[in-house]
Amino acid sequence: MATSRRDFLRNTWKGGGALLAAAAAYTTYEALRPLGTSAGGAKITVGDVSSFAEGTSTYVATGRFYVVNAKNHLFALSQKCPHLGCKVPFCDSSGRFECPCHGSVYDLAGEYVGGPTPRGMDRYDLTLDGTNVVVDTSKLKDGPDRGVKDFFTPPKGPGCIGKA
Repeated sequence: MATSRRDFLRNTWKGGGALLAAAAAYTTYEALRPLGTSAGGAKITVGDVSSFAEGTSTYVATGRFYVVNAKNHLFALSQKCPHLGCKVPFCDSSGRFECPCHGSVYDLAGEYVGGPTPRGMDRYDLTLDGTNVVVDTSKLKDGPDRGVKDFFTPPKGPGCIGKA
């Protein structure tokens, strides 16, 4: 029996709707999945200790982390937000890390300031080999709990995402 024009159009719309739903599901998955790390658990020498002045943040692309100097203490902070894994950029105007995905904010040391994140930014082991700073990307530790303000730094100015 031949398919009527009405049945053909109905089936075409169903197929198009199914394809649209599949495309939306894939796009949502890609947007929300946590970022992987390319560091692969290597020890990375990032430079001389004197090149990290107090109050600065330096992004290390080869390991996908930041080396920060907060109150003369060096930290290696993962670029991934503990909330959903988005890349957290450093905002020069506020002197803080501000997640563009859901508004989590961290001070220079990666300590929790605000937003939905469960804790501060995760940290890699950082050691000195003579005067060279070495970061071990195979050893990621959970960031400090909410409320920990051991190295708290106030904002320098307005935030980049308007929520700092």
